[in-house]
Amino acid sequence: MGVEAFGIEKEFLKDLLTQVDRSEAQLPEFQRGWVWPDRNIASLIASISLGYPAGTVMMLKQGGDVRFKTRSVEGAPRASAVPDRLILDGQQRLTSLYQSLFRDAPVETHDVRGNTTRGWFYIDMEKALLGDGDREEAVVFVPETKVRVDFRGQALLDLSTPELEYANRMFPCTAVFNSMQWMMGFFQYSPERQSENLALWGKFHEAVVKRFEQYQLPVIELGKSTPRQAVCQVFEKVNTGGVTLTVFELLTATFAADDFDLRQDWADRKAQWAGSQYRILSEVANTDFLQAVTLLATHERHQAAMEAGRDEVAAPRIGCRRADMLNLTLPEYRKWAPAVTDGLKSAAQFLHSQHIFDTRFLPYGSQLIPMSAIFALLGGKAGTVGAREKISRWYWSGVFGELYGGTTETRFARDVPEVVAWVTGQGGEPRTVQEAQFFSSRLHSLRTRGSAAYKGLYALLLQVGPVDWATGSDMSDENYFDNAVDIHHVFPKAWCEKQGISPAEYNSILNKTPLTARTNRLIGGRAPSVYLRGLAKIADTTPEQVDRNVQSHLISAADLRNDDFDAAMRARQGALLDLVGKAMGKDAQIDTE
Repeated sequence: MGVEAFGIEKEFLKDLLTQVDRSEAQLPEFQRGWVWPDRNIASLIASISLGYPAGTVMMLKQGGDVRFKTRSVEGAPRASAVPDRLILDGQQRLTSLYQSLFRDAPVETHDVRGNTTRGWFYIDMEKALLGDGDREEAVVFVPETKVRVDFRGQALLDLSTPELEYANRMFPCTAVFNSMQWMMGFFQYSPERQSENLALWGKFHEAVVKRFEQYQLPVIELGKSTPRQAVCQVFEKVNTGGVTLTVFELLTATFAADDFDLRQDWADRKAQWAGSQYRILSEVANTDFLQAVTLLATHERHQAAMEAGRDEVAAPRIGCRRADMLNLTLPEYRKWAPAVTDGLKSAAQFLHSQHIFDTRFLPYGSQLIPMSAIFALLGGKAGTVGAREKISRWYWSGVFGELYGGTTETRFARDVPEVVAWVTGQGGEPRTVQEAQFFSSRLHSLRTRGSAAYKGLYALLLQVGPVDWATGSDMSDENYFDNAVDIHHVFPKAWCEKQGISPAEYNSILNKTPLTARTNRLIGGRAPSVYLRGLAKIADTTPEQVDRNVQSHLISAADLRNDDFDAAMRARQGALLDLVGKAMGKDAQIDTE
């Protein structure tokens, strides 16, 4: 957006509030509600009465290609016409001033404790003239009844009639732009004090009322040609005191201009995977969904350009960055949103087949975005054995190559067309598969389930069919039904510390495996040779069966019975590296720490 796309001019406050009252200036739907408490409003009124700067207002000129659903400023008459301009910055100030100065109705606000309140603002004429430093104390907020009472209900200040306003010399803020009628009443109320009142009014009008009448605010107006993403970025820059505006909120406002409720559509789609069978999708956010839709929309644009004869460089790029999402059109959303919904369900089924059942054990939530787009584009072609093997290799390459941490939009944009081409036989291995590497030393540094590779190894281990050491029950079933399964130490922590084994060694994933809470309690802090004998006795089974249960976790039962930590870790490392290599379709790399 160049400099010529906006201008800055000073405009009279009264003119701006008139535009608000006539719905000529409205708010875009994505603007949040008015939140200022009464003391903030009083402070603003005091500042303007002194002629102090009150910041700038930013407007967007209507009539360009970018359309938003709009609404009136709170308290203004319901909008019946298309506005001339939209308020991007200055909503809180303009709304506060409109309600307190321009509208002949109580201001709806809240007090410092957050309690909702309605009332009127007045300026104590005599206090206002005591000195600039006391001006804020001169601005008074009274209840809707215009009577301020004490805790006994006795009136402390009664302004319920014009005569009482005159008597208390309290000027209503709603009269600042039309003070003649109130002034005449003030003069006529007390003829015997007319000269005194005339002198007071002259000073008050010069020091206070005139400043409202002459007050101007700098207004930055963005031109009609301002693109949507620029509006969003500008709004975020100037709205530093508010909550960050999301792409979803901005698209909700733009789609609403065509009578499409994006928020309701998202709620309806999310409800389609609300059941327990899709619990892996429970943390998919609306922006994740929009990114997947945008990947498909931009992929379609790219393909259309290529088919029209444009080369790879000149064709529109595939992407799902913020600017790409903001350029998403409603027809594109309508076309691709159902496909992404189905793609997410297919992704959930795929992850289930990989023994990933819950978000706690999902390596990368972000990988669901390109995966759903891939399944959407492949449709029925994703159901063959060959397709599943390739999708699985791509998925685990991303996990064990740890390629989906940090900023990932570029990888999303590469993966979608490359995986689809690979699965359909129109391209070679995706770069994610080619680039991914896993080194043996990584096993020693994987200590908590915070890392994707740690969660990935847990899922691969479940695939080989480990059983609980005490009950012999399948760990996948125990995990699926959430039967207090967690990852526990094989050589107990207490035993390792007695042997002088460092925490870095005994806390690595090599020394951990999924077990039920009951079995872990039976293990306790004892040596493996001791707890294995106890397990056989408690489970009423043979030592050989316990050994088979242990070995189902790719752990050497013989090394455990010998309490040989080093040998057991070497054997486990080889077994886990083999698992990772098979998942990625390439050998893991042996290195030193």
